[in-house]
Amino acid sequence: MRAFEGLRFRKVSSPIHRLDPRAKFIGSFIVFSVAVLFTELMPLIALFLLQVPIILAAKVVKQWLESLRGALFLSGMIFVMNLFVGYALLYSAAMSFRFLTLVASFSWFFLTTSPDDLGLALERSRVPYELCFAFTTAVRFVPVLADEAQTIIDAQRSRGLELDRGDILKRIRNYIPILIPLIVNAIRRSLELAEAMESRAFGSEAERTSLHVLEMRTFDYVFIILAVVLLFVALYVRFFIPFQWII
Repeated sequence: MRAFEGLRFRKVSSPIHRLDPRAKFIGSFIVFSVAVLFTELMPLIALFLLQVPIILAAKVVKQWLESLRGALFLSGMIFVMNLFVGYALLYSAAMSFRFLTLVASFSWFFLTTSPDDLGLALERSRVPYELCFAFTTAVRFVPVLADEAQTIIDAQRSRGLELDRGDILKRIRNYIPILIPLIVNAIRRSLELAEAMESRAFGSEAERTSLHVLEMRTFDYVFIILAVVLLFVALYVRFFIPFQWII
């Protein structure tokens, strides 16, 4: 469940937390896009390391590392599968590292952006409020469900359930006692949320107002400009520099 730590907002006083969510999303999306551009290992390593100063400034190093640690298993599977289908070692390592870079880019975004600010940013971007509410609610509940799943796993293990014994089919069957109570609890939460929304007349007013209003500041524009510069540099390297120099 460590991978879901990257979706849990951490309230910290830092310059990255004070950035406008739209600026952070543009920066994160550009990192994502640049990672997709390259299939070479060295540019992906450079792009990964480029995010480290952001993490240090945001003061969420521990949580960021936890999310990466949770993604290592899938990263290893990507590496093995690429080798299995016949790709070269360097290419397989690059694909594995690309996945870690993608996880890292969205991890610091969610770690430093509260669901409330994210919802306000989506509203300011002319996204319908119902979609904003559904998305921010999902972001809020993913870490909650991850904690609940870990609690159920610990409870079942205390009752003698062995999740790591047997062949692959046996291990899948072992998770049934985990999934059933988790799904039941998720349905119960959704019904409680629906009743709470109905009791507060959700959707009765077409025009909504907010207590806080997001405004872009100078530092937000500087951050966006730096992200766009990164995109143009990456495009130049990708299309105008010979590949033997960037492998």
